[in-house]
Amino acid sequence: MQTEYLIKDLRYVRNNERRKIMTITYPIDNNLYVNITNKCSNRCKFCIRNFGDSMGTSNTLWLEKEPTSEEILDDILKNDLNRYSELVFCGYGEPLERLETVVEVLNNLKKHSQISVRINTNGQADLIYDRPTAKELKGLVDIISISLNAPDAQSYDKMCHSNFGEAAFDAILKYASDCKNYIPEVIMTVVDVIDTHQIELCRELTKKLGVTFRVRHMTD
Repeated sequence: MQTEYLIKDLRYVRNNERRKIMTITYPIDNNLYVNITNKCSNRCKFCIRNFGDSMGTSNTLWLEKEPTSEEILDDILKNDLNRYSELVFCGYGEPLERLETVVEVLNNLKKHSQISVRINTNGQADLIYDRPTAKELKGLVDIISISLNAPDAQSYDKMCHSNFGEAAFDAILKYASDCKNYIPEVIMTVVDVIDTHQIELCRELTKKLGVTFRVRHMTD
């Protein structure tokens, strides 16, 4: 009986310790990911954070507070960046909810490393800030990956439940088009939880926009 209580106590301590760790950077395969916010203008049905609190070998990606620019940069630089192919801003939230922080961190990072930088985004930064924002990433970001996930505004709203309603869809397309002027590689992605017909419609849409198309598996 005492052993049972001891095991429960140890689990409680370990879980509490795990919660106290603020995970900013975490590795997956050959990339280093950066988790800077839990805010997001979407509530996607398929979002991985609906099913757990971590990715790969990371500790919990739920943040007790948003890290400062200095904390983010320090956490990035504690890693040997030569080991990684990309630095990816993607955690349990929309990184461009903190656009100014991302810009500040990347400007300072350039003094230390020329690692390739990717941002995974829902493409709604212009709506979040009520201004065109793509230009602010010029010279700082090598790849931007924008989640599309639907071929039209109605389907997008049903799948992603944006705070901006159906207006989000056209804003995402415009954002992708703008990014082509400032960022070397623009990718639009869909998750394979949508049907093959919708995937093909999305493929045609991205072809018209002149951006790269990628189908992501749910476990990616």
